[in-house]
Order: sequence, then structure tokens, then C-alpha cells
Amino acid sequence: MNPTSIWQRLRARFAREPARAGEGVAHGEQAAQSLRALLDDPHIPANVRNGLAVDFARLESMLGKLERGELHIAVFGRVSVGKSALANALLGHDAFTVGVLHGTTREAGQRRWQDVAGSGVHLIDTPGIDELDGEARERLAYDVASVSDLVVFVVDGDMTQRERDALVELARTERPLLLALNKADRYGDDERERLLERLRERAAGLVRADDVVAIAAQPAATRRVRVDADGSERIELVEQPPDLAALRSRLLAVLEREGRTLAALNASLFAGRVADQVGARIAEARRELADTVIRQYCVAKALAVALNPIPVADLLAAGALDAALVMHLGRVYGLPLTRTEAGSLIGVITAQLAALMGAIWGVHLVASALKGLSAGVSTVVTAGAQGALAWYATELVGRAAEKYLVAGKSWGELGPKRVVADIVASLDRDSILREAREEILRRLRSRAV
Repeated sequence: MNPTSIWQRLRARFAREPARAGEGVAHGEQAAQSLRALLDDPHIPANVRNGLAVDFARLESMLGKLERGELHIAVFGRVSVGKSALANALLGHDAFTVGVLHGTTREAGQRRWQDVAGSGVHLIDTPGIDELDGEARERLAYDVASVSDLVVFVVDGDMTQRERDALVELARTERPLLLALNKADRYGDDERERLLERLRERAAGLVRADDVVAIAAQPAATRRVRVDADGSERIELVEQPPDLAALRSRLLAVLEREGRTLAALNASLFAGRVADQVGARIAEARRELADTVIRQYCVAKALAVALNPIPVADLLAAGALDAALVMHLGRVYGLPLTRTEAGSLIGVITAQLAALMGAIWGVHLVASALKGLSAGVSTVVTAGAQGALAWYATELVGRAAEKYLVAGKSWGELGPKRVVADIVASLDRDSILREAREEILRRLRSRAV
């Protein structure tokens, strides 16, 4: 078979769409819609989008690939196993550099996305994974393979542990893998079959047994005796054509079986990872803002309760500030709460903190009563303790409300009792009370001055 015919057939099949192609087209359009929605989402903050600029650029590239109906195949493996020779043999011409120098494939940048097989199917050659000074090239190789739709992993003998580890990492990217034993012409029939079985054993659970094949991308030249017209004999070397029949067969089978669904699946998986990163960065930004908001309300409530000389009014102020805090947190997390909803949420939280909150409010009531009996003189005496407990109570309410909002205005599977218990266990009460007292006293001294 002419070497170029494999890609001619692939392009023709890809363009025609196999019997199940309607399914693949639908998958491609669904994936494209998902990518467009993520790229155009107006709710993604500019700083988050800028921080993930490389990933968003790749999403743009993937969307274009889906819209053009392309499939990208990466040739992957350690140095000198014949990756470039294989890519060239599949294409039928020298599109990639092949050499005896250790680690010939070094180029990065646009090289990895270069269209070398016409429209439809594209081949990507990758640097070797075990370059002695090529950590960046190794990262590039993984990067390219992880965003390709299908990976041909090339070895030239039994797998090394590094190759096995790399195969495991690639399998986690959830895309089809073919394992090609290159330079198979170096082995006799029996030895080659034993080696293939060994590779199938080591790749079990990662690569289908049928997708482990033997090839010879650049077979060694054979020697033959040539008899000249004068009867003299001389030895000449005869170049041998590549033997890629087994790999061609498996590539066609995979593409017939999955077609454009491969590209759709890969794009969707990558978009999902980017969406997770976006969500994590937005959550982190909101968490930092929520921390600031909670602290501000802790200070405000502590001072309002500690310095208010009017009995009961300090308790009413505390309740109002808790409600305001919960409503503020709702805006931070993009889930606004009405005053009624905030009050109901505080009720649930305080109910789960019954014993603790009872002790806290007991101190408040005693302190408030002292204020009334002493006409406010005892405010100086009670300020530190009452204010510190108010601070701590606000911290608990704020953290519990935050958990509720992070879960989308739901307590999730844990339920409020478990959530509140976990928060209480995670907070260092002594540290918070000490910090609160110090801050209150510092502010009192600054006011006195």
C-alpha cells in the first residue's frame, strides 16, 4: 500500500462520516456549544481570565478544530524510538526531522500544531520524554499528548519503568492509546511475539490488547549480491519500505468506531478542567473577600456589643449585624439572601450551636444586666469579655453561612449539624478570643487618647 493512502483514506472517511457519524457530529456540536459558553461567559472576572490566558487560548484553538472537523494524533515516546520516522512514514514524506542525534525533535511553539496531513487528520510529533536536559521538552510532550484526540505511544523494546509511568499518566487523560513496538524488524518472529505479549501484559488496563502492534517505520536496509554484466559480483544495500500495516489497521478501526466523537470528548474534557480552574480561582477570590467581610463584621459587632451602655440594645445590635453579615456574604458568593432568608439561616446555625451559643448569650445577658444596674458604668469592665465572645459568635455564624453559600444555598450531604460541628472543631477558640480582646482593648485605648 502506498504510504500516503492511509491518510487519504482517513481524510475521506472523516469527511464522509461513517455509519455512526451523525452521532459524532452531534457530539462535536455539543462540545462546541460548551466551549463557546465557557469562552463567552460574562461572569468570569477579568483577572481570572487573564490568569488562565494560555488555557483560554487553547480553548479557542480547540473550538476552531471542532468547527473545522479536525482530528489530532500525537506520536509520543522517549527519544530515539523512531517517533519522527513513524510520522514521516505515515505521511509518505519527510515532514519531521529524523536523525541519529540523541533527541533530534526539539522544536516547540507552533511546530506542535503544524498541519502536516491536510484537512481532517493532523499528526503531531513530540519531543522525547527522557531528554537528559529536556525537562521543558518533556512537559511539552505531555502537554501536546494531553490535548490530542488519540496518542500513538512508541517503544522499541520492552517498556522501561519510565515509559510505564508515562503510559499511566497518558491513560489518565482519558483518550484512546495505541502502543506501537517500532523497529520490529530487529527481532525474529518468535521473539517479536513474545515481546508483544510482554507489552500487552505491562499495558493491561491501559491499552486494549488489540491496540498493541508491531511496526517498522524505518527498517534496516538489506544486503544483496548484484551481478554486473561482466559477471563480477558486488554487495549492495537495498532500502526496505516501512511496515505499518498493523498500525494502519488499528488507526482506521479506532476512527471508524469513534470518529469525531474523539475530538468532541477531548475538547469537553479539557473545557471541564478549565472550568474547574475557573471555579477554583473565583472561589479563592471570593473566599479572600469573605474572610475580609467576616473580620470586618467581627470587629464591628464586638465593638457594638462591648461599648453599647444600653442594656438589651447591645444584643439587638448583635443580631442585626449577624443578619447584615449573612446578607453581605450572599452577595459575595453571588447568591443574594433576603433579610428573612438571612434570619432563617442564622436561626438554623444558632440552633446547631445551642449549648455554645447559650453560654455566649448567657454572658451577654449578664453583662447587659450589669450595664443596666450600673447605669452603663460596668461597660468598661465587661467590654473585653463580652466583645470577645461576640467576635467569636460572629466568626462561627460567618463560617457556617459561608459553607452554606459555597454549596449553592444548600448544606449538601453533611447537613447543618455536621457542618457547624466541623467549623467549631476547626476554629481555635482561645486564639480567637485572645485576638478579639487585644483588638478591642487596643481600640478602646486609641479612643481614650
